[in-house]
Amino acid sequence: MPNPTGFYPPLTVDTTAKRVVSHAGAVLLVTTAGKVGLDRALSAALEPWRKQWAVLDPGKILLDLAVSVAIGGDCLADISALRSEPAVFGRVASDPTVSRLVDSLAATPQAALAAINQARAAVRQRVWKMAGKDAPDFGIDRDRPLIIDLDATLITSHSEKELAAPTYKRGFGFHPLGSWVDHGPDGTGEPLSMMLRPGRAGSNTAADHIAVTKDALRQLPFNRRGGRIGRRVLVRADSGGGTHEYLKWLAGQGLSYSVGFGLTQDIVDKINLIPDQGWTPAYDGDGKVRDGAWVTELTGMLDLATWPPGMRVIVRAERPHPGAQLRFTDSGGNRLTAFVTNTTGGQLADLELRHRHRARCEDRIRNAKDTGLRNLPLTAFAQNQIWVAVVQLATELTAWLQMLALTGTGARRWEPKRLRLQLFSVAATIARRSRRVWLHLSGHATHRHLFTTALDRLTQLPAPT
Repeated sequence: MPNPTGFYPPLTVDTTAKRVVSHAGAVLLVTTAGKVGLDRALSAALEPWRKQWAVLDPGKILLDLAVSVAIGGDCLADISALRSEPAVFGRVASDPTVSRLVDSLAATPQAALAAINQARAAVRQRVWKMAGKDAPDFGIDRDRPLIIDLDATLITSHSEKELAAPTYKRGFGFHPLGSWVDHGPDGTGEPLSMMLRPGRAGSNTAADHIAVTKDALRQLPFNRRGGRIGRRVLVRADSGGGTHEYLKWLAGQGLSYSVGFGLTQDIVDKINLIPDQGWTPAYDGDGKVRDGAWVTELTGMLDLATWPPGMRVIVRAERPHPGAQLRFTDSGGNRLTAFVTNTTGGQLADLELRHRHRARCEDRIRNAKDTGLRNLPLTAFAQNQIWVAVVQLATELTAWLQMLALTGTGARRWEPKRLRLQLFSVAATIARRSRRVWLHLSGHATHRHLFTTALDRLTQLPAPT
């Protein structure tokens, strides 16, 4: 055999292997779905859409589609990655069958989405109970609330799709608004609700913010049990949520909020009247004093008669980064930002840091776009609404896997791309011995021990009733 002359050894390739499994790491996803009862919940929820002569369960088809998206798919046809591995994923629907199911659900989108969301909420209640102290709602109270982040994003459409429209950033596509539960600095997050909107939808449409928040609250386990939410839930949003109508609605629901607040020249003039001793140092992301940043409260200097009672206005001033362009609302060479909250206690720097952690929502959006949301693949608006529901299933299935099986490891914070590269794409072989099917992972897989640890944790969880 000649010596290799390049960087890599020469190989001879054939296609004769019969028991090799690609994407063997997706076993973690399907095991999670089975342990938390997502398969049964979707099957029961989608029973009205099951044809009398159907061979495959609609819930199985939708779950397969979600798993294919979780491992990197971005269209209906990518379910073929599962179809090629029946030993791991069982019988998987053909492309025409998948398309017919999506069309059937899209024919009655509101009923279909309500059924899917009801299944998601029921499973989320079980997942958080199984997670115990690692669940987002463990030990929450007024001082340590469950945090729901709202934010919108733009999705570019590269072809004519129903209700695609020009966006405020001079693009073309859609402008969905979503909500996510924040798992804190040691975790990721999971989606609660998402409203698909045309590209021309406004950033500060109060009715949309209220609708998305209502849908998010319906997903909370303790809300489903009939418990009072109140100040145990904190809603965070950017200045798009800083409208009279939305803030009044939040206050009327008894929820805590921390929402961006737009500055006007009149407000900036009042900020300029605050003496130096009226400012206190701000904190960085680690809770330590940050050089060149200060916070102050402006509530007593503004006429807030038309705003909800108890609303506080907190302002942050920060020296801009080199090369940053100041806005007309900035003053004294400092970048000015503001937010409002109805939290009565706490240091200003702590409240401002809590609000600034809303930036983690941008990570949730990026992860959702890496999990099928980047480009809506279908033509009809109702079809894309079903696709968004599939994206939510794929995203939260991944988040539930991390919460239940990867807590205490660095993989608890891994984003989808890294999970796919390090875990889901692990190769394996199938063997049958002693009436059992064995999945033999590659002995050279970097994170094979992490895989087996996660699978052991999932196996030890109680079976759903």
